[in-house]
Amino acid sequence: MKRFLFTIALLLASFVSFSQNFQALQKRDWAFLTRYAEENATVTTTPKVVFMGDSITEFWARQRPDFFAPNNFLGRGIGGQTTSEMLVRFRQDVLEFHPKYVALMVGTNDIAENNGIISLENMMDNIISMCELAKANKIKVLLCSVTPCKEYPWRKEVDPKSKIPAFNALMKEYADKTKGVTYVDYFSALTDGANACKAEYTVDNCHLTNAGYEVLESIILKYIK
Repeated sequence: MKRFLFTIALLLASFVSFSQNFQALQKRDWAFLTRYAEENATVTTTPKVVFMGDSITEFWARQRPDFFAPNNFLGRGIGGQTTSEMLVRFRQDVLEFHPKYVALMVGTNDIAENNGIISLENMMDNIISMCELAKANKIKVLLCSVTPCKEYPWRKEVDPKSKIPAFNALMKEYADKTKGVTYVDYFSALTDGANACKAEYTVDNCHLTNAGYEVLESIILKYIK
């Protein structure tokens, strides 16, 4: 129970901090290129996997360092980010490390319209660009599904329950026909059967509990050699 309450407090603090600084940061650093600049400069070994994503990836690395550090995994998630922003920072936060894999989990904030309305097809264009950059640098892509979400706490007027499965289907279709790209299905293991996340795996209908991250870990490890 204490660990669960700590997770809730951490999420709330992160949301407050993010909302307070988001607009000011966007004005001078739209893609948050400075977010990991100092940490990137201290990395001295080649990571096996770079986990690229949004808040779900950011909280994963922060809450579960015992999964990342011993496995030589690097977390490069930024809360609130969309596919467009991640494409801009993909070179410095992924390519320059020359990992064997990039685990890419992105798209929920596009669906939440964090930066305005964007079509699923335009989201896929950004995904494909990141995959092509990775492949050109001999990095294998683990294209991870967007995790299920009943509603966005910060954007309740948007209904993700239909758009997330539709976007996941587009990513799977692309991965199935593209050499060097493997689709990783988190969604099926987390969903309650109605395109929402099972209660034990989410703290707010969207972000994950430690139990949810344990499910992700058990899945992703099967693809990493």
